[in-house]
Amino acid sequence: MKTSATNKAGLGAAAPLLPKLKPLPTEGRAASVAGAVFNVSTSIIGAGIMSIPATLKVLGVIPAFVSIVMVAVLADVSSEFLMRFTNCGESKTYAGVMYESFGRLGSVAVQICVMVSTFGCLIIYLIIIGDVLSGSQLDGDGAAHLGILEEWFGIYWWNSRAFALLFVLVFVLLPLVLFQRVESLRFSSAVSVLLAVVFVGICFAMAISALLEGKTRRPRLVPQLDNGASFFNLFTAIPVIVTAFTFHFNVHPIAMELGKPADMAVAVKISLLLCAAIYFAVGIFGYILFGDSLMADMLVNFDQNSYSAVGSLLNDVVRLSYALHLMLVFPLLNFSLRANIDEFLFPKKPPLATDKRRFVALTLILLVCSYLAAVAIPNIWYFFQFIGSTSIVCLAFIFPSAIALRYSLSLSHTHTHK
Repeated sequence: MKTSATNKAGLGAAAPLLPKLKPLPTEGRAASVAGAVFNVSTSIIGAGIMSIPATLKVLGVIPAFVSIVMVAVLADVSSEFLMRFTNCGESKTYAGVMYESFGRLGSVAVQICVMVSTFGCLIIYLIIIGDVLSGSQLDGDGAAHLGILEEWFGIYWWNSRAFALLFVLVFVLLPLVLFQRVESLRFSSAVSVLLAVVFVGICFAMAISALLEGKTRRPRLVPQLDNGASFFNLFTAIPVIVTAFTFHFNVHPIAMELGKPADMAVAVKISLLLCAAIYFAVGIFGYILFGDSLMADMLVNFDQNSYSAVGSLLNDVVRLSYALHLMLVFPLLNFSLRANIDEFLFPKKPPLATDKRRFVALTLILLVCSYLAAVAIPNIWYFFQFIGSTSIVCLAFIFPSAIALRYSLSLSHTHTHK
């Protein structure tokens, strides 16, 4: 069926420039607003929470707070654009809305950005897991950060980053990503959410304990600009915050279950407010705990600040809990990435689940590529900068704004020539 922005504009010639939200079709009982808040919040909070404290170190507390609030507001506006103009056409997916606005080129652009974003996130997950197990490179002060395996057993070839990640890939991630149905991952997903809650809870407890004992660092309220390099470093933090607030590729699936777009708008606002509060709280407590020694991946810093056996145990629990959380989330992102790549490369082939050879080949290729990238560039800051300034910014801001402009101009043109 042929669709275009002009045809859709013709169908709504009498409609206002910004159409009102209409109820969306749902199958069975509609989901609750509370459930939508949980799903949107889960989509937002991921690996980005590890790098938010580093943005406070770069920007200072006040500019970082302003940036978090501004990005959250813009994310709310852009998600509302997506929902409004979904109702102008027949498609109920992000790629479908882009197809109606810009044809095949638009839908392909969305698919490519989703693939780049999810693949970048998989690499970030592996880098964080490697940081936890095998430590990280020297920080700006020349201090080495050991991983859990190095702390427990000493530094050997078998607990190096390359070998530890290879072990995790083969014996933990490979069995999980070989599941052909996402439903099979429901139990691992539940455990991953629990582990994320454990991480946040322990971080807060450690920060409060350090505050009471007077063992905290005083954070800078504004950025420190010593030279031109320091000034340009300010621009590296914004893509990290943008990446941390991107959930737009999940807007349509969650909204379709909810049924009422007005309820979805409420759920998005609540989720963004909640996540902004969590991000800033984790950021400020992380900055207070570690000061200017903060790494791009805050988990690396938890090899410090161990003043007792209990403190050392808590540090290990924090790092392991979030590493396990990412191991369990990894298959979900891999499932979406694999499906998108297969649909993009083999649109006329049978479903991926029915072709075991293609399924296994795609799975292994993605694992190998993400492993090589994580070993070659063991710093999540670079990947956050890349996807946060390219594919993520397109999905979160550029594409929704382009859709809104396309429909608005089409409707305006129709009213002018009516």
